[in-house]
Amino acid sequence: MSIAAGPGVGDAAPDFARPAANGESIRLSDFRDRQHVVLYFYPRDHTAICTAQACEFRDRYADFLAADAVVIGISGNSLPSHRHFAETHALPFTLLSDADGSLRALYGVTNWLRLIPQRVTFVIDKRGIILMVFSSLWQGPIHSRRALAMLRQFKAEG
Repeated sequence: MSIAAGPGVGDAAPDFARPAANGESIRLSDFRDRQHVVLYFYPRDHTAICTAQACEFRDRYADFLAADAVVIGISGNSLPSHRHFAETHALPFTLLSDADGSLRALYGVTNWLRLIPQRVTFVIDKRGIILMVFSSLWQGPIHSRRALAMLRQFKAEG
């Protein structure tokens, strides 16, 4: 696992506020008591694995909506880069910039060999509690499947 001194399963998800690529201001706590949140950290826009990961979230987006969840992607890229990435790949979900690395630090998401930002997905329930933390740098597309499986399991368990 690539999580260092960050929150884990059963912990409250740290709140944050950030501007999104679509111009909105996003605060994690705005989703509390309304929707689950799939928060995924990825290394970089327009790279092969990150694009495959984003497109997998896009292709399953209706399933996430049916599970009463929003998807938020976070990388260190700028908002203009995120806008271009979202437009190029028709991404229907929110992208946030973490250029200063403070969100990664808040969630304990480190860099692999101090070079490459890790790929980590958090599933957060409507109460703001972390249900799942999944890390896999080289297997981007699997993140959406794991997150969706967790949401479905959580719903089945009531």
